Amino acid sequence: MKFKDIRYERIPMEKFETEFKAVLNEMENADTFGKFDAAFINIYKKRDSFDTMFQLANIRYCTNTRNETYLKEVGHLDEIMPRFEDLVNQFYIVLNQSKFKGEISKKWGKHILDIAKFSVNGFDPIILNELKEHNKLCTEYSKLKDKAEIDFNGEKLNLGSIGKYLLDNDRKVREKASRAQWKFFADHQEEFDDLFDRMVKVRHKMALKMGHENFVALGYQWMQRFDYTEEMVADFRKWVVEIIVPIAQKLRQKQKKRLGYEHLEYYDLNFHFLSGNPKPKGTAEDTIAQANQMYKELSPETGELFRYLQEYDLLDLVSRQGKEDGGFCWAFSDYKHPFIFANFNGTLDDVRVLTHEAGHAFQYFESRHYDIIEHRNPTSETAEIHAMSMELLTYPWMEGFFREDTEKYFYSHLNSTLLFIPYGCAIDHFQHIIYQNPDFTPNQRAEAWKEMEALYLPDRKMDMAPYLNSGRVWQSIMHIYQRPFYCIDYVLAQICAFQFWQKSKNNEKEAWADYLRLCKAGGTKPFLELVELANLKPPFDKETLRNVTKEIEKHLEKIDDSTF
Repeated sequence: MKFKDIRYERIPMEKFETEFKAVLNEMENADTFGKFDAAFINIYKKRDSFDTMFQLANIRYCTNTRNETYLKEVGHLDEIMPRFEDLVNQFYIVLNQSKFKGEISKKWGKHILDIAKFSVNGFDPIILNELKEHNKLCTEYSKLKDKAEIDFNGEKLNLGSIGKYLLDNDRKVREKASRAQWKFFADHQEEFDDLFDRMVKVRHKMALKMGHENFVALGYQWMQRFDYTEEMVADFRKWVVEIIVPIAQKLRQKQKKRLGYEHLEYYDLNFHFLSGNPKPKGTAEDTIAQANQMYKELSPETGELFRYLQEYDLLDLVSRQGKEDGGFCWAFSDYKHPFIFANFNGTLDDVRVLTHEAGHAFQYFESRHYDIIEHRNPTSETAEIHAMSMELLTYPWMEGFFREDTEKYFYSHLNSTLLFIPYGCAIDHFQHIIYQNPDFTPNQRAEAWKEMEALYLPDRKMDMAPYLNSGRVWQSIMHIYQRPFYCIDYVLAQICAFQFWQKSKNNEKEAWADYLRLCKAGGTKPFLELVELANLKPPFDKETLRNVTKEIEKHLEKIDDSTF
């Protein structure tokens, strides 16, 4: 069924709860594994139907934030989602208490039992009201950013479409666009401050009710971090400061020399060459056509994926007024459809975001046959390996997008991915500080961010505008508001993705076989076990971090960036 033809139906929550609990009762009272298993499968059908309507309403809202119908539905779902989460938690409790654990493990794998055991510690009905408030606040953040109507050179732009001017060859245009962008945030600074303050406090309240000292432990449980700890992440960040921050500083010095600037202003950070950043040649339609050809040639499986996405209208890629900014890949469980959302604006990010989200879509496509949603949807640090690796494994086809600027794209992309690692760590460290100090004022949070910039991003010059200098640039980062502790997952995944790229340079066939095996495994194992399955070294190894990043640094040093 094509995306436009999927019918949305509001979930009648009272009826849904009654039916769900009736099936749970069948599971609890089953006297044979056959009866238990039939009810188990029925539960997953109900979870899939709920998930499908939830994703459908949210995606249709994202594609047109001015659609009042779906705005109301998103609000309705914010209300009922905690009740659904309570039902899932009750299901996990039944699994934990089941007398059929041996049979469950044999048929469905041990990991689902581990998920059930882990998840019940992250939820309790006593936080239902706070969860409703939490969901509303997350939606409020999206609505606040969707307000952006930036007047620029006679155009009305949103936060997605202004991106092309932020990378313009003319430094004055970049500065003007950057000032216009940050003026929107400055004009709404008090709203962003207040919204985040309410988010921190409601998360802290939930953590206290759940018996935690603060939200950090609860946040880790929500992210389902089975096999690594807060202490392991803290060690990883220290190694990044020791190993990668000096490399990042060298790259910034090279960028400054390349551009011939005395110093890099904030609006220069993502502009890499005086001749201009590489851009995909042609129109958005040309980019999509080239992607289609690329995925046909990459493998039979990727070719089938991209054909499927186009046939069922599961791509919404071009930026427009009224569309939410950003990019994502979500899925409709009932139809086993992945859906890619992006905001093409004529910059190199069109290709980067498309390949990234196609990595997510490919993993889902390869594991869509699993009956249970946890096996189709791995935890986020694993999912980001699929996405970031796809960005790198498609390098041999970049000439089709960038033509004479292909080498420039390689340099720009590798450079940016390496520079992102300290940035992602700064976000993660910042969030740990914020949730360990929930009574911080907005200005204290801003000062904490400045400390993170000094530690992880020492070359940043933020005095372009009072808003940036105030230490609030993080307010533009969706994950800080809506997905706490997610950003470190990108960083951990990037270390794994770099390993896939290194393998592919030596043996493309072997690298692809390992990647395909990882995608097919979906979420059947926890993060570090999946890393091992893919023949990768875990990112929580200092020498792995050192070796991988040194290899990237050497590769960048071999490229004569002065020719760009």
